[in-house]
Amino acid sequence: MKHWLFKTAICLTASSVVPLLAQTPAAQPPSAKPETYAQTVTADDLRKHLTILAADDMEGRETGTRGQKKAAEYIAGQFSALGLKAVVPGADGKTSYMQPFTLYKKTWGDFYVKSGGKQFTYLKDFLTNGLIALPQETNYETVFVNYGIVDDKFNDYVNLDVKGKAVVMLDGEPKNADGTSAVTNSAEPSRWGKPDSWRYRAQVAKDKGAAQVFIISAANADEFKRLLTERAALQQRFNRLSLKAGQENVGTVGTFMISTEMAAALLGKKAAQLTKAIEQIKSKGMSTVGKLAGTVAVKAERKDENVQTENVMGFVEGTDKKDEVVIVSSHYDHIGISPDGQINNGANDDGSGTVSVLELAQAFAKAKAEGNGPRRSMLFLTVVGEEKGLLGSEYYTDFSPVLPLANTVCDLNIDMVGRVDNLHENKSPKDNYIYVIGSDKLSSDLHRISENANSQYTQMELDYKYNDPKDPERIYYRSDHYNFAKHKIPIIFYFNGLHADYHRPTDDIEKMDFNLAEKTARLVFYTAWEVANREERLKVDSNKQ
Repeated sequence: MKHWLFKTAICLTASSVVPLLAQTPAAQPPSAKPETYAQTVTADDLRKHLTILAADDMEGRETGTRGQKKAAEYIAGQFSALGLKAVVPGADGKTSYMQPFTLYKKTWGDFYVKSGGKQFTYLKDFLTNGLIALPQETNYETVFVNYGIVDDKFNDYVNLDVKGKAVVMLDGEPKNADGTSAVTNSAEPSRWGKPDSWRYRAQVAKDKGAAQVFIISAANADEFKRLLTERAALQQRFNRLSLKAGQENVGTVGTFMISTEMAAALLGKKAAQLTKAIEQIKSKGMSTVGKLAGTVAVKAERKDENVQTENVMGFVEGTDKKDEVVIVSSHYDHIGISPDGQINNGANDDGSGTVSVLELAQAFAKAKAEGNGPRRSMLFLTVVGEEKGLLGSEYYTDFSPVLPLANTVCDLNIDMVGRVDNLHENKSPKDNYIYVIGSDKLSSDLHRISENANSQYTQMELDYKYNDPKDPERIYYRSDHYNFAKHKIPIIFYFNGLHADYHRPTDDIEKMDFNLAEKTARLVFYTAWEVANREERLKVDSNKQ
């Protein structure tokens, strides 16, 4: 832990840092009213914490980066100053607030296509849809298959053996003279004429035994260059990370999006010749299936780059039921710096949840210091790698749970709170709602406690829109609570909805509604208080999707 950051944590404010005094465990519920401690969760303190965590010097908190580690130090410093216990065992026999682990970044080594005396490079000359792992340069014959369609009306593979070959095909579908689809004979395109048609073409080619699939993009030269630039930016922004080293479970058959110029090289033609042939196919319906052919060599090498990162957690020990634990969680990582240099501060996603966890840790620490500590233990868990695929929470649940999952009563997960979404913008009041997701999926007890806590204390609109198993956004599966739910641990996911600044540099603190964030955090507190102090452990009596 860096000394200067620890000082920052201690000096933040008297109201946001409360020393934890040693107490003798009690064997009965706290005598104090929960409002006493819920009131310590304030909009002002949430703002103060978020001003630090969502500042430019945190550099967007991308997993494995300097900014993420700086944020981890800040959170650990807060837990230490509050007097929370460090419970992560270390190799030196000491405990820590940090749970370090290694992620593996999947990167490309040599990835090229050679043909016609030219070498073409990934993201400079071509794209891939999906992954391919081909560590050794491999040679193939190429064959042209028009649009690569197999349908009731068209079959571009008739009398053509493509087994073990690289097929080259056009994107889109044949058209009638009036511009309508020749497949449907209407203005409505067939599945071969839609943006995701590459999936069908690739699958048909693979089913026919093709070894590689090259699709000639319908985009003109300038548009294709733009696509290459955009894909390169996306790859830099969303690097694939994994908890496991080694090759991914991907095949050796790739689906490549290429330009007409590159296709000409693959088919042993000049670009002008291929362009003319393509125009004849499109305007006159002439087939050149199997008549254009050449050779190609492909190498697609995948490598692992180690990325060191860490979850951060603090522990408040319970009294007579201390072996059982209630988890309050958030993710503190975000998506870092965009290729154009703009910082994605992630104030709402999920700085808002993380500062809520800090405030709730303070409230329970204060309760314990005053002899009103929870009967069950509390773990305040801030995880990393959520933006890379819920990796930090997966590491905790599936690889190294610091506290036994069998003793984990529930997880209350806070992600993206304190922003009003479009669905509530015109309501009055607009800032008195929260999406409650998953409360009833595993435990009727937890759902009832959540409803009662809100009815008695916060009186917010509990919106269950995203709790619907038919939710097209599949929000239930998109935050860290899910890694607990899959282990049959009851969860609630608190969420204020999506907005125009989601995953953009404009997700800044100025757009936060801290009164809404305060209400939400207090609802989480009241729910956690009841779960931690009730006589009976939550029943797991449901298994809803």
